[in-house]
Amino acid sequence: MKPKILIIEDDPHILLGLQEVLKSDGFDVAVCSRGDVASDAVAKHHPSLVVLDIMLPGLSGYDVCKRIRTTQPSIPILMLSAKSQEIDKVVGLELGADDYVTKPFGVRELLARIHALLRRADAAGRSQVEPDTQEPFQVGSAAIEPKTFLLKRGNVVEELTAKELKLLQLFRAHPGEVLSRDRLLNDVWGYNYYGTSRSLDQVIVQLRKKLGDSGEQPKHLLTVHGVGYKLAP
Repeated sequence: MKPKILIIEDDPHILLGLQEVLKSDGFDVAVCSRGDVASDAVAKHHPSLVVLDIMLPGLSGYDVCKRIRTTQPSIPILMLSAKSQEIDKVVGLELGADDYVTKPFGVRELLARIHALLRRADAAGRSQVEPDTQEPFQVGSAAIEPKTFLLKRGNVVEELTAKELKLLQLFRAHPGEVLSRDRLLNDVWGYNYYGTSRSLDQVIVQLRKKLGDSGEQPKHLLTVHGVGYKLAP
């Protein structure tokens, strides 16, 4: 059975071009041109991956991404946008996007990223999470609740993305151990990750903020320069 890609894009020329490229590469393709009906399209088509534009009528791609993540946390989302500033990428990744491509983009790069995301999703689907990893645990003053993707710190309640939670679970399983960037990218983003470790750094920054650990000298998620990160025991 062919993987189905849902394209959520309002530009008819880009939409047509994406359809042709993806169909020629062997994918089934479904389309949606408005953000306010995107969630319905996801529920209808059950896509293997979503290609999501940010500037959409009805509802922004950011809001669409957030809605998809609340109901379909495991669907890979590739954000597509003319915006190129780093803050736009950070916002997209923080809301749960798995990768980000800036227009104009090369066809080969786009297909490579889609295939990489699908491989990671397939590997994640085959792997089994041990039951005890779903039990609540503590990082400093923050209580992590894996089943609800919530982090609670005093009166503050933060929502965790799938990658943030997986990183915390990985660190928790190896307290005090230095985990290399490659190890973290392979275990959380998946093997054959098509991108840079900058995505990891951005997620770590957001995690530190949610943990209340984002000062000049973090106490919990520590940087080991030239190697990776570790969770202070």
